[in-house]
Amino acid sequence: MADQYAARALVDLVDYQKDSVVSKTLIDKGKGTVTLFAFDAGQGLSEHTAPVDAMVCVLHGKADISIGGSPVQVREGEMLIMPADVPHELKAQQPFKMMLTMIRV
Repeated sequence: MADQYAARALVDLVDYQKDSVVSKTLIDKGKGTVTLFAFDAGQGLSEHTAPVDAMVCVLHGKADISIGGSPVQVREGEMLIMPADVPHELKAQQPFKMMLTMIRV
């Protein structure tokens, strides 16, 4: 039972798959979600909006994120806030892993 409380490296909890986007939900509660993503190079998410602010923490690689039409490049070790109701999209420039946190109020 103690192993369930063992610390783990976030970057190792989701694996890349060729030509794919992989997601793994770590927490899904009424107040919010925490999801890990692994994008193969060239993969991404098409433009969409979310009803709450979303925080991206980059675990590996780099990607281009557009928020409201403004491009931002994110790299390993960086974080970015995407405001609620503002269109955003993502494209991985190389294999890319991130943690996405969304909190509902």
